[in-house]
Amino acid sequence: MTDSALVLHPDILRPGHPPGLRAPEARLDEAVGLAAAIGLKVAHSEVVAVKQVRPATLVGGGVVERFQETIAENDITVVVVDTALSPVQQRNLEQAWDCKVIDRTGLILEIFGARARTKEGKLQVELAALSYQRSRLVRSWTHLERQRGGVGFMGGPGESQLEIDRRLITERITRLKKELVQVQRTRGLHRGARQRVPYPVVAFVGYTNAGKSTLFNRLTEAKVLARDQLFATLDPTMRRVVLPSGQVVILSDTVGFISDLPTDLVAAFRATLEEVLEADLILHIRDAAHPDSRAQQADVQAVLADLGVSEGAEHLFEVLNKCDLLSTEEKARLALRDAEQPKAVLCSALTGEGCDQLLAMIDNELSAKRLQVALSLPLSEGAALSWLYDHGEVLQRRDDGLGCQLDLKIAQNDLQRYLKKFPEIAAKNEELLRIYGNRRQIKEKQLESG
Repeated sequence: MTDSALVLHPDILRPGHPPGLRAPEARLDEAVGLAAAIGLKVAHSEVVAVKQVRPATLVGGGVVERFQETIAENDITVVVVDTALSPVQQRNLEQAWDCKVIDRTGLILEIFGARARTKEGKLQVELAALSYQRSRLVRSWTHLERQRGGVGFMGGPGESQLEIDRRLITERITRLKKELVQVQRTRGLHRGARQRVPYPVVAFVGYTNAGKSTLFNRLTEAKVLARDQLFATLDPTMRRVVLPSGQVVILSDTVGFISDLPTDLVAAFRATLEEVLEADLILHIRDAAHPDSRAQQADVQAVLADLGVSEGAEHLFEVLNKCDLLSTEEKARLALRDAEQPKAVLCSALTGEGCDQLLAMIDNELSAKRLQVALSLPLSEGAALSWLYDHGEVLQRRDDGLGCQLDLKIAQNDLQRYLKKFPEIAAKNEELLRIYGNRRQIKEKQLESG
C-alpha cells in the first residue's frame, strides 16, 4: 500500500537577507518530485511562511494545529518538511501529528538508499545514513532510561541503551570507511589502467533530472536508466564513444546535484565525484527549459567549486539541454548567447537536435590539446601505420619510394604509447628524436610509461 504524504516547504523569512534565486513554489514542486521519487502519494502540498523559527517545532503552534486536521482528513502517514529539522523538532512534530516526519536530508537519503546499485554506492549511502542517524538517536529511542549490564562488546554495567546504539553505529561507520577505502583503491587502479591506455575522459555533471542520462544514451547508444524523475541515476557509468575525427573518448555519467545536498552525502560521494576532477573535459548539462535553470546552475557551480573546479575553468563547458521544449524565440535568444559564448552548446537529448554540434565541440577541444607532428615509416610497417590512423588524426599523407610521411595530430600519451609499441620504427624518426631526444631517452620514456 502506498503511503499518503503531506509535503511542506517552510519559506523562512530572514530580515536583511535578499530572497533566494528560487521561488518558494518552485522549491515546493521540487520537494513534491522528491517525495514521488520514493513512491509516496502526495495528498497535499503547501508553502508555509515562517516569520520566526521555533526551536521546538520550527513552525508556530497555530500551523501545527492546522495541519493536524489535514493529516487526519487525508489519512496521511508521512509528512515531508522541505528543510533541515533538528532531532528535537522532528520528534515534537511526530508527536503532535501522530505520524512519521522526515526532513529534506532524510528524504534524499531515502532516495539514495533505494537507488544505489553498485557496492560503492551502497556503502556510500549507508555511511551517510548512519552519520545522519547517529545525531538523531535522542529522537529515535523512547526507552533511554533503561540501563543494561553486560560484558565485553555488549557494554559495561550501567551503559544506557542510547550509549550502546551510538557505539554500535560508530563501530559500523568505522568498518564502512575501511571498506570504502578498499573500494576507492580499486577505483584508483581502474583509473590508473585507463591512464595507461589513455582515452580522454569527458564527464557529465548537472542538476538532477537535467537530462544527463538521456543525453548519455543518445551519444553512446547505451541503456542507462533515464527517467523523468529526480535522482534516476546514482552510480557512475562509463562508455566508449568515437568522435567525428575518429578519436575515441570515454563519456562518464555521474550522480545529479541538488540544492541543499546533505553534507554527509557530499562527503560520502566525494570519491565518486573525484572522477570529475580527472576528466579532460567537464560538460555541465543544464535543463534550458526549466524555470529555475539559473538557480540550478548556481547550485552545480557551488558543488564543483567545493571539488576544486572553478566557474571559469578552461575545461568546463555548458550544454543547454531540452531545447525541444523551448519556443522559437527562446531558441533564437540562446543561440545568440551561444555565438557570444563559444563554451556553450544548445541541444536536445530527446530529439537529437544539436548533438552533432556537441560532438564536434568535444572533438575540437580535445584536438586543440593534441600535438601536431610529422612522422615517417616504411610502407611495409602496416601495423604501425594502422595504429597511427586509429589513435591520431591524419592531416596529410605522402608516399614515396622511401616510405610514408604523415602529418598528424596525436595526444601526448598516445605518442608515448607509439614509442613503446613500435620502438625500432620510432627510434629512427627525426621528429620523435626532436621531441624526446636521442634513442636512449626514447628508451627511458618507454620504461617510464611501462
